[in-house]
Amino acid sequence: MRDQWTSKIGFLLAAIGSAVGLGNIWRFPYVAASNGGGAFLLPYFFAIITAGIPILILEYTMGKTYRGGAPVTWARINKKFEWLGWFQVMVAFVIGIYYFAIIVWVLSYVGFAFTQAWGDDPTTFFLEYLGVTDSALNLGGIRTNLILPFLIIWAVIAFIMYKGVSKGIERACKICLPILFVLILVLVIRGITLPGAVDGLDYMFRPDWSALKDPGVWVAAYGQIFYSLSIGFAIMLAYSSYLPKETDVVNSAFITATANHGFEIFAGIGVFSIMGFMAMQQGVEVADIAGSGIGLAFMTFPTAISTLPALNALFGICFFGALLTAGITSMVSILQAVVSGFHDKFDVEHKKAVTIVLVPTFVLSILFITGAGLNILDIVDAFINNIGVAAGGVIEVILITRFFNPEKLRKEANEFSNFSIGKWWTYSLRIVTTVVLGVMLFLNTKDFIYNGYGEYAAADVNVFGWGAILFVVIFADFITTLQGKEGYADLDKISQKEVA
Repeated sequence: MRDQWTSKIGFLLAAIGSAVGLGNIWRFPYVAASNGGGAFLLPYFFAIITAGIPILILEYTMGKTYRGGAPVTWARINKKFEWLGWFQVMVAFVIGIYYFAIIVWVLSYVGFAFTQAWGDDPTTFFLEYLGVTDSALNLGGIRTNLILPFLIIWAVIAFIMYKGVSKGIERACKICLPILFVLILVLVIRGITLPGAVDGLDYMFRPDWSALKDPGVWVAAYGQIFYSLSIGFAIMLAYSSYLPKETDVVNSAFITATANHGFEIFAGIGVFSIMGFMAMQQGVEVADIAGSGIGLAFMTFPTAISTLPALNALFGICFFGALLTAGITSMVSILQAVVSGFHDKFDVEHKKAVTIVLVPTFVLSILFITGAGLNILDIVDAFINNIGVAAGGVIEVILITRFFNPEKLRKEANEFSNFSIGKWWTYSLRIVTTVVLGVMLFLNTKDFIYNGYGEYAAADVNVFGWGAILFVVIFADFITTLQGKEGYADLDKISQKEVA
């Protein structure tokens, strides 16, 4: 029997836990600050209404209606579409491999926070701790200092995954999300009471209305929405497949989006308040020290923590503890997207499907605790997010709006909803979302083709960048051609009757 969420709140916490990840804490504040500050919120909220929420409603409805993860859902819509489901699943698989490595680093830094072990030069400390080599192709051997946190995180993730959807993922999210909120609340309260905090908040929120004339700002807004909500790469399709048929998906989509984006802004207040204090202490502008991603988390923020006047260890633990809990809830959602694909097609029990996914994920993730781990992660992440996720999303929207009757899904979404969505939903997907994601995918691909990526050698980019995309495409095609269990086809017939 297919597992189900025990309650709507359980599903919402899991969905929010998936959406609220590392990017909410270390990516959104910088994206907003560097794209018009307060003015960025205008295209940001416009993107939520025209793309974020419509795609969430779409994926919640598809998963709930067709009762399966991405591959079986697409196959039940049209057998020819199954490949897209496996493409999205393989994108999630690759993300899971390297996302895990970041959580391992975060766990290490929770320990370092007790004594500020990173010292006076967190950047050098981080690079030496990882033993970073000069090339993604120069592995440099496994870092023995990462083995223990590596095994601890894998044990935690495996424990949650083997417990299943309701007893594992749902319970973990019910525990982690309140902890995450409390930790961020502590950081925000401390941050806004620091001298110089107002400078950090001014940098983040001061509106530069002229930025709205730049198409790149609007593309950045849509990109942030798209990646932040875990849409386009099988996660929400899988999660919603465990919903009871009577679930209000429209309301659920609005709640998920509101909670996720509210958290982004809230976390940004804490991060940039402390950045403002750090800038004041160093006598520089906030813009000179502001950053995002791994640099912010492991280099800039440790420096800020060390400059705090008191309770440095507490606030260091709060920051990295928040990253840890956010990372875990996102990681299990990524893996479940892959597990559901194998569980549905090959009709294997949950624990066997988990093993099928976790074993190769474990083996391949070892690559990221070598000396080349940081370089490989940087390249793979750029290509998988900017090409893989974007491609999966734009193809998804085109297939639904151009080769399938979206009105069927709109009626299905409205059937159990407290308020109905109108035809604006279809037009948003067909026109706005398709155009913006299509342009974003084109520009990203063109940039990688002509300019490579970062300062990396062409060989590094070809092997781990384009190689990651090729890996996804080949394995998606291979698994699609495999013969599934008879139940796969039988359920397909049942599903078509349900939505007829």
